[in-house]
Parts: sequence; structure tokens; C-alpha cells
Amino acid sequence: MSSPTRRRVLGLALTGLLPLALLAAAPSASATESHARPIRLIGEQVVPNALQFQGTTVGGLSSIDYDPRTGGYALICDDRSAINPARFYTAKFDVDAHHLGPVTFTGTRPLLRPDGTPYPPLERNDPAAPQNEQTIDPEELRVDPWTGDYTWSQEGERTATTPATLIDPSIRQARRTGEYVRDLPIPANEKMTPGAGPRQNLVLEGLTYAAFGTLVASEVEGPLLQDGPEATTTSGSLSRITLQGRAGPVLAQYAYPQEKLFAGPVPPTAFATTGVSSMLAVNQADPTKYLMMERSFVTGVGNKIRIYEIDTRGATNILNVKSLASATGVRPVKKKLLLDLADYPLSTVDNVEDMTWGPALPGGERSLVLVSDNNFAATQVTQVIALAVPSERL
Repeated sequence: MSSPTRRRVLGLALTGLLPLALLAAAPSASATESHARPIRLIGEQVVPNALQFQGTTVGGLSSIDYDPRTGGYALICDDRSAINPARFYTAKFDVDAHHLGPVTFTGTRPLLRPDGTPYPPLERNDPAAPQNEQTIDPEELRVDPWTGDYTWSQEGERTATTPATLIDPSIRQARRTGEYVRDLPIPANEKMTPGAGPRQNLVLEGLTYAAFGTLVASEVEGPLLQDGPEATTTSGSLSRITLQGRAGPVLAQYAYPQEKLFAGPVPPTAFATTGVSSMLAVNQADPTKYLMMERSFVTGVGNKIRIYEIDTRGATNILNVKSLASATGVRPVKKKLLLDLADYPLSTVDNVEDMTWGPALPGGERSLVLVSDNNFAATQVTQVIALAVPSERL
């Protein structure tokens, strides 16, 4: 795509003219949904636990993205250099309308700091070092549609120790070799401060390119400290979506309404959590629609993975809203349930964390590929799941 065309797409994305033009030519939602085919399970594959590959232990796969240059996939590992250096993998597997083939890993590389060295584990972190040289918590990786390089998110750190460790989350760019390129700016409200900013381990997870690569969209997994409490079994919460230009400037934020916890833990004092673990543009021609994966875990009950389709049109730009907890008149994005993995005949629903569009399928279906993070635990599994999504469902 030429530079003038790219600039034109970005301008339309920001003014909302492009999605309105598309809607004018599209059938109404009610007409489309009344004739919608079901979303089908194509298949699942389970990667052997503690698989050894090129001197590393495969696990902790927190993201997956289809790479059209190779026909394969790039996957980030959320190992914080505790087992092996923080890294990503490449893999291949076949997906067609009725079959998902075995997963074959084809490569791995460490993610590198600006000085060319791997990131240190948390216990060896130097708090005096620049932020982009400190320990990382990798979560999502996307293939840049313009360059083929990688853009990835990480959660930083917040500890309750005295003094507290405060490492900002980041969105970083790397070569396909893992070499550091640069950090994109993040909104000030997503930086770690003693009394505000992201909660520990509920930071930047969702990440996707939109508008033919002119925009980068990201999502904070849970509500910022200043935006109110986490979701409970009786109430949901509000987290933030950020939209920025691919070169960095932050353009807008929107409130995302997260669901209530689907169940209470057993026993009642045990751990339970929910949040957005992945974000994916529905269509590169429409920068207003995204898929959001809400991943929940409740002790004694298990996991629930739901994927919603959202629409940012009409939502309030909250970039300059200091606190959603005290704000009035904020309109969040609109959302509707696309699928719940509990409705499919899977061997188990584990800690599924990420999704990508895979190859197009015959008959107007698209393949949606998911991956689970086994947390390097013997009681969990690394799943790759493929679904067929009819075009009229989106």
C-alpha cells in the first residue's frame, strides 16, 4: 500500500467515515444474525508438557499470531527468564475447514534489551537501570503487517515490598531476530506510580494492529487502580482500550465493560480472577470493531473463556478522564458475546490466553486460532484450538 493510501486510511479511521461507509453497504445486523451459521470447532492439538526445543522448555505460551510471510505462527512465552531467557517461538501447523494438524516448532529466539543481552529474571533485576533494560513479563506479540517485524507487550511489575518495585508496562518493537528496536509511548495513566496505574499482573495483555497497520490497539487486562475495583461475582469492572498511531502518538482511550466473575471460589477465600487477555481487530478495513477475549479462573471451579465482539463507535474518549470510578456520562464500548469455549467439545478448557486469525476457509468462513498458557505446570496443558467463524457472524 502506498504512503498516501496509508495516510488516507488513518484519516478515515480517526474520523469514523470509513466504518460508516462500510455499514451503509452492509445488511442490517438483525437480518445477518437471523441467517448466521454456527461457529464450528475445527479441532485441537495438545503440545507435550515440558517439551524441549533448541535448549528451551516450551510452555507459558501467552500469544499467537499468524505470519503471512511464512504461513506459520509466532508465539510469545511469558517465562520471565526464570527457566530460560525471555523468548518467542515460531511454529507451523495445518488448518483447513475440517482439520487442525500437529504443532511443529520451527525456531526460538530470546527477546533482547537495547544492549543486545537477554532480559534478567526478577530476582536479578537492577532497579537503577533504564526501564527498557529491566525485567519483563511478556504477554502478547503481533507481526507488523508492514515490516514483518514483531510488536509485543509486557506487563512490567508492581510489588508490595518496601520499597516497592515499580516497572512500567510497555509496547516494544523487535526485529525477527529478537533485537530491540524501540518502545512505543504509552498513556501516562498506564504507568506505575505508588497510588495509581495498573494493578500487579493486570496490565498490558491485549495488542493488535488495525486499519491496515496504521493503528496499534491495546488493552489493560484489568481496571487501573484509579478506575475502581476488580470484578466480583456481583459486579463487573471497567478497563481501558488505547488506540495509537503505529509511529506512537496516543490518539484515544475507551472504557471496556468486563463481565462479573462467573462463579465464586471454593473455598470462598481462595483465588479468583478475570480480565482481558487478548485483543484482535475483526477486519483491517474497519478500525472500530475488535474481538476481546475474557479469560477467567476460579479456584475449585476452573476456567471460563469467552470472546466478545466490540464496537468503539459512540464510545466516550476517556484519554483525559483521570478516574472512571468517579467519572459521569462515560459511554463504554458496545459488546456482544461471540462464543464461549464451554459450548464446544474440547478435551478441557484450560488457561486460553490469545487468538489470531488464521488462513481463510472455503464458503466464507475464517479460521480463528487460540492458544493456552500452561504456566509450566504439570496439571495444565498447552492447547492450540482452531474454530471456523462464518463471515456473517462478524
